[in-house]
Amino acid sequence: MPHASQIKIPATYMRGGTSKGVFFRLQDLPEACQVPGEARDKLLLRVIGSPDPYQKQIDGMGGATSSTSKTVILATPTQPDHDVDYLFGQVSIDKPFVDWSGNCGNLSAAVGAFAIHGGFVAKDRIPENGVATVRIWQANIRKTIVARVPITNGEVQETGDFELDGVTFPAAELQVEFMDPADGDGAMFPTGNLVDDLDVPGVGMLKATMINAGIPTIFLNAEDIGYKGTELQDDINSSPEALAMFETIRAHGAVKMGLIQKVEEAASRQHTPKVAFVAKPSEYVSSSGKTIGAGDVDVLVRALSMGKLHHAMMGTAAVAIATAAAIPGTLVNEAAGGGDRTSVTFGHPSGTLQVGAEASQVNGQWTATKAIMSRSARVLMEGWVRVPGDSFVS
Repeated sequence: MPHASQIKIPATYMRGGTSKGVFFRLQDLPEACQVPGEARDKLLLRVIGSPDPYQKQIDGMGGATSSTSKTVILATPTQPDHDVDYLFGQVSIDKPFVDWSGNCGNLSAAVGAFAIHGGFVAKDRIPENGVATVRIWQANIRKTIVARVPITNGEVQETGDFELDGVTFPAAELQVEFMDPADGDGAMFPTGNLVDDLDVPGVGMLKATMINAGIPTIFLNAEDIGYKGTELQDDINSSPEALAMFETIRAHGAVKMGLIQKVEEAASRQHTPKVAFVAKPSEYVSSSGKTIGAGDVDVLVRALSMGKLHHAMMGTAAVAIATAAAIPGTLVNEAAGGGDRTSVTFGHPSGTLQVGAEASQVNGQWTATKAIMSRSARVLMEGWVRVPGDSFVS
């Protein structure tokens, strides 16, 4: 029987922070995929190469990790005083679904550059030399992100000497500001507590800070679950028992945060919430072989994404870390030494990262005005991505 020919769709492959993904303009997608639904999800799954029972994504653009199984769709802004709408899809590697429940903070760094490349930013707002301010509407979580993109001779400056742990080569530095990063539809601390007792069957009663800033995140003390906070990827990802424990914690934390009703629902919501564990500073050797001294950081943090320990740190989780560190009494703040702080430098498996946040109490409720971090981004490849023409047809 005849088979459908491949079709080609304009696309750009970009790195943003410590992630990379396939970027599309909404108007370039096939008509059936320009609206949310099954056709769009099927298309993005095929582009990335999922679901793949081999967990390699050989037949697609994905890199078989949570950091590289990502898609972005940009569209004309739906909100006033913004330049572009940004929709993020985290593609499952081995299951047939795309998770639209949260943002990708790392790829947010690439959105500003892509918005300029893609013609979303008015030319009179792009200096010949200097910094272009790109106002992004993050459609998944309905928040504003401001990217400050360096410009040289009217073009996005991508090369430079800014080094980001977790990224091999230096590039141009750009600043990303996450405005009002707490959940706009609920409290920053969904349970109303800075620290909760989280009862996890088979694991025990754990102290947990559950915060919704940047992305819903469950913070634990490393020592409570048998870790030091200096672990690298293989220390955890090579243990099915450890990964199962973290997924159980994540599922029960999600219920307590009100994100799902039953623990079984966590399987179809892999992107959120995140689970992270913290510890006081101590020396360790990063995945690149660089020694991180106890005096180089304020706190140690390790975080899991899509069921595996992340090789560095998710950008949205960095927002959660900075926000929690700014609030006295949270587990992150206490591990960082307590007190008031507007920035924190934390150690992750690939090295260190500094991120700032501003938080305050209003009518007894904690709120955050913004979180700021430096990242880098660049175009890796541009042109067309090809998929079988029947891959997104029911």
